[in-house]
Amino acid sequence: MFNSLSDRLTATFKNLRGKGRLTEADIDATVREIRRALLDADVAVPVVRAFTSAIKERALGLEVSQALNPGQQIVKIVNEELVGILGGETRRIRLAKNPPTVIMLAGLQGAGKTTLAGKLSKWLKGQGHSPLLVACDLQRPNAVRQLQVNGERAGVPVYAPHPGVSSEFEAATGDPVAVARQGIAEARTRLHDVVIVDTAGRLGVDAELMQQAADIREAISPDEVLFVIDAMIGQDAVNTALAFNEGVNFTGVVLTKLDGDARGGAALSVASVTGKPVMFASTGEGLNDFELFHPDRMASRILDMGDILTLIEQAEKSWDKDEAARMAKKFADQEDFTLDDFLAQMQQIRNMGSMKKMLMMMPGAANMREQLENFDEREIDRIEAIVRSMTQHERVAPKIINGSRRARIARGSGVHVSEVNGLLERFSQAQKMMKKMASGGGIPGMPGMAGPGGFGGPRKTKAAAAKGKKKPRSGNPAKAALEAQEAETRRAAARAAAPTGAAFGGGQQDFDPSAMNLPKGFEKFLGK
Repeated sequence: MFNSLSDRLTATFKNLRGKGRLTEADIDATVREIRRALLDADVAVPVVRAFTSAIKERALGLEVSQALNPGQQIVKIVNEELVGILGGETRRIRLAKNPPTVIMLAGLQGAGKTTLAGKLSKWLKGQGHSPLLVACDLQRPNAVRQLQVNGERAGVPVYAPHPGVSSEFEAATGDPVAVARQGIAEARTRLHDVVIVDTAGRLGVDAELMQQAADIREAISPDEVLFVIDAMIGQDAVNTALAFNEGVNFTGVVLTKLDGDARGGAALSVASVTGKPVMFASTGEGLNDFELFHPDRMASRILDMGDILTLIEQAEKSWDKDEAARMAKKFADQEDFTLDDFLAQMQQIRNMGSMKKMLMMMPGAANMREQLENFDEREIDRIEAIVRSMTQHERVAPKIINGSRRARIARGSGVHVSEVNGLLERFSQAQKMMKKMASGGGIPGMPGMAGPGGFGGPRKTKAAAAKGKKKPRSGNPAKAALEAQEAETRRAAARAAAPTGAAFGGGQQDFDPSAMNLPKGFEKFLGK
């Protein structure tokens, strides 16, 4: 959604790198590029003016002129101002003191209210609530049936006493206000603590639409009225939001279709213009593609600084704790990492959702957007097919997989032999890394990790290094012989002074290395 805006802002900030001091001309040029980027993203003109004015005022002040890195300080200012126009802080649903909590959805037809009702109900169910969906959209063809299907998929009951209309030529006969009122009564009877009321929309704002929405609001007195808006709507988002705010006085905004390729200015405009916070965001077609809206995290995504917190939360929700504990124990016991373990880890990653979306949450993802767009989500499915085409013995001991076995595995999984070879090679590298980490050696070549090539191991100081070096021999033969004699004398004295007892106080005991069943040639390490 924000790819174009993110690319423009990132390119603008690159011009500030390495500058120890910013002139007024530098700041003017930066603000001008930010203004163009926002206008190209369909952000409302009043929002752009206020945003760029605040940035310029702060950039010309002491905040930047006295900073050690003025370029980074500008980025920090832009980030803070972005968070401000996106709502400032995360806004959650206010639950009623006396259940049920009533949530009313309002918006234009096609914004995604009915789909969002299913997503919101599933999200609330995951939070430990018992929601009930109420079908009050009796005008759009098959809207009631769509809500029932979404409720079944989410595992949430739907109250729908009226079937609605089945075609655009059929006149609406039901009373949505009465259905909404009955739905609240039904929720109290069945002890549901949250009620989600799906209302009708129109292709455009009109008096009939607003009157119906206002009547439903007056009848049920909702605790939250969520204005559902299509994030791809463009400049018209502001006018639509103002009309609904005047008509039903909504309490929060939900952005849908954030996974689209539009410019996304609605997200940056609605909260600032209406003064109402963005509470949720819909990021896909699946019922799980729904998340709480965090202004600070969204600002970080726009500025290509990543969203690690959301990534961690998704991992915590989907990660199998028993499987993680099993792998941790296996890791601690230094057991072999097998292809079954490799497959289990791949499945855990797949349970987290779209790989593209997860990778795009990493800092600096914009630099590899083209590679991510070409990433095939079915790669994990192919890996699973290859591993499941192997015998149990082959999964535990992949070294026995010769040419004929690889051909058989390729035929069984429907891939080329080269793909089987590539998987085995990647697995071999992963296995070596796991062995290295399990033995305490760290990841080779990884900064901050102990091990060869890493930077976490103990370093020798200059004094220690000098102490460890042998003193060069003198060029005088007589003097060199004298130095060698003195060195031998010192070694003999050191051997005589060494303790003769055992390490824990026992007396010295002679032993026969052959009685210890040691490998051949090991005696030399014992000084025997």
